[in-house]
Amino acid sequence: MIDWTASMKQTFEFYVVDPGTWGDAEQLDIITSGSIIRDEGNDSLGSASFTATEMIDECYIRVYLVAIQNGEKYRFPLGTYLCQTPGSKFDGRVTEISIQAYTPLIELKEKCPPIGYAVARNRPIVEVAGKLTSENLRAPVVESSGSAKLLDPFVANLNDTWLTFITDLLANADYHLDLDELGQVLFAPYYDLASMQPFWTFDDGNSSILQPSVSLDRDLYNMPNVVEVIYSNENRSMYARVVNNDPDSPISTVNRGREIVYRETDPDLYEGITQGQLNAYAKKVLRSKSSLEYTITYTHGYCPVRIGDCVTLNYQNAGLNNVKARVTRQSIRLEPGCQVDETAVYSTNLWGG
Repeated sequence: MIDWTASMKQTFEFYVVDPGTWGDAEQLDIITSGSIIRDEGNDSLGSASFTATEMIDECYIRVYLVAIQNGEKYRFPLGTYLCQTPGSKFDGRVTEISIQAYTPLIELKEKCPPIGYAVARNRPIVEVAGKLTSENLRAPVVESSGSAKLLDPFVANLNDTWLTFITDLLANADYHLDLDELGQVLFAPYYDLASMQPFWTFDDGNSSILQPSVSLDRDLYNMPNVVEVIYSNENRSMYARVVNNDPDSPISTVNRGREIVYRETDPDLYEGITQGQLNAYAKKVLRSKSSLEYTITYTHGYCPVRIGDCVTLNYQNAGLNNVKARVTRQSIRLEPGCQVDETAVYSTNLWGG
């Protein structure tokens, strides 16, 4: 078992992938450098770029990190990408080929569902999504056991691609598309950060792989400290107002010295709601809108953390004490040291009500 916190020798290997077997077919020795982006905010979950000494025709390439530690050799896949859009540069001595590459989900972006295509109600969502995915791309699809079924028919929009259609379909089951390092497609449920167990701990100890520079962003702009709810139907109208005036809350009217009002005029509430229930609803809305999201950006040596994983940040010099966060983005540099620029998010509630 490799120790990611100890010294090792690192190199990288690149292989052409056989789309029929999805196995490694041929090793490439013409790629000199590159980087990999994993990003849950990207609809195809990431991309890659490579620099080569010769042109490469369109093909899938798999990247491996090769590590040698204590005489043992380890190979870890980092990602599988479809190479496209090459460009070249000649400096008078050497030709340098720049290649942009995409995850296997790019194939779902290239095709559209038939006009009027629909999935019938009561169909198992994750099972249908798996079938549609495997029919429309070449990468292997890993079966998942989600049990949710459609409550209503799900119809494709005119501007849908298979990627947007399948993504929106899975959202009905609280699932999302995912990829592993071999380029296999997975379907993963959404988890609340509070219920997740940390996969890795980054700290500032002597053997830490965490680099010293860490940035932390938060945005208090326009966070309300007052919520007003107006409910009306044919027979009556009701009004509720709740104010955060807690001196221990940094966004309260007391600490900000002003009111920032969020007004909801069309709440989805049942007809017989009482004033007390409306007041409780307004309080719930203010509590939910008092949740502040923090974005942490840091750099570390490679370890098997993926986007979507929960990590603990225990970096006391930066004021991060046992912070539990979810990884949302990674940029992996394909060079010795294999540094990873990582972004993670967590939230804290600034008003408990």
